Amino acid sequence: MSANRKMLVTGSSGLIGSEVASYFCARGWELHGIDNNMRADFFGPAGDTTWNRTRLESAHRNFTHHEVDIRDRKALEATVREIQPAAVVHAAAQPSHDLAAMRPTDDFDVNAGGTVNLLEAARLHCPESPFVHMSTNKVYGDAPNFLPLKELATRWDYADERDVEGIAEIFPIDHTMHSVFGASKVAADVMVQEYGRYFQMPTCCLRGGCLTGPNHSGVELHGFLSYLIKCNLEGRTYRVFGYKGKQVRDNIHSYDVARFIECFIDQPGRGEVFNLGGGRANSVSILEAFARIERISGQPMQHEYVDQARRGDHICYISNLARMKMRFPQWDITKNLDDVFVEIHDAWIARRKVQA
Repeated sequence: MSANRKMLVTGSSGLIGSEVASYFCARGWELHGIDNNMRADFFGPAGDTTWNRTRLESAHRNFTHHEVDIRDRKALEATVREIQPAAVVHAAAQPSHDLAAMRPTDDFDVNAGGTVNLLEAARLHCPESPFVHMSTNKVYGDAPNFLPLKELATRWDYADERDVEGIAEIFPIDHTMHSVFGASKVAADVMVQEYGRYFQMPTCCLRGGCLTGPNHSGVELHGFLSYLIKCNLEGRTYRVFGYKGKQVRDNIHSYDVARFIECFIDQPGRGEVFNLGGGRANSVSILEAFARIERISGQPMQHEYVDQARRGDHICYISNLARMKMRFPQWDITKNLDDVFVEIHDAWIARRKVQA
């Protein structure tokens, strides 16, 4: 790494962006966060991330907030030109399946257009700086649903032993339904790879499973565990969409995401792709998540069943972590499911006390 210790993080008031900002601030970096609180526009007051921005500014003197919309190409380029970052982490996105279908042009402008705007600004002003893009496992569309599956008492699982460790990076992304959100993220993902290969920039795509942690502003349309735990604590009814509530996700704590990003920044490659999730050990179904939070909070989970799955939703998705661990053997999961549930539970309790 050069003497330049400036980092630019988009979506810095969101879950991953704020975790990355905190993580690298603690390591002496000069952090510049870009966020215009578009999440409040997408999800209403429950999605507002102002509290998280305030938390970062209070906790870290080496954090600077920039109120910039990544769809504004000129403003974004001017910001990158001014900062000249030594590393770029792109965590800003419209993250919801359902909302993308209601607002497809906004979804594409943010996810695909915003990514190209940032890539081009980086190519012009810091082409040698590692560029980390937070992609999604939804780039694989609903193709994982057509793997042989078996139904167990509380979850769906892979029926073929060859699939037991989960989805690897060689899994195809074509001939499948992605959802509008998944399609916009495919466009961004492929462009990040292309800037790495065509322009020889140090880029990578992190195809996240369920990224989670205590700083998530979970809402029904996005933020599986955060919203589920919030519903339990507030006595709200959680709606289960299809698959008998046995659909499975692997969950990775935002702290472990930040640690992996550090590995790539220290040893960057060009146009790389990694499936970033919690793996089998951190996988949980909705029914299993209900039981876990009930044990922690002591409160029953109120829920209702909607016999209509979300279009393009995964029945069972577990990230195969083999390539990540082979490329960066110093990295592994440090936060297990118990850590994740307890931290989110405690964070919601603390947040409610502050609001009271």
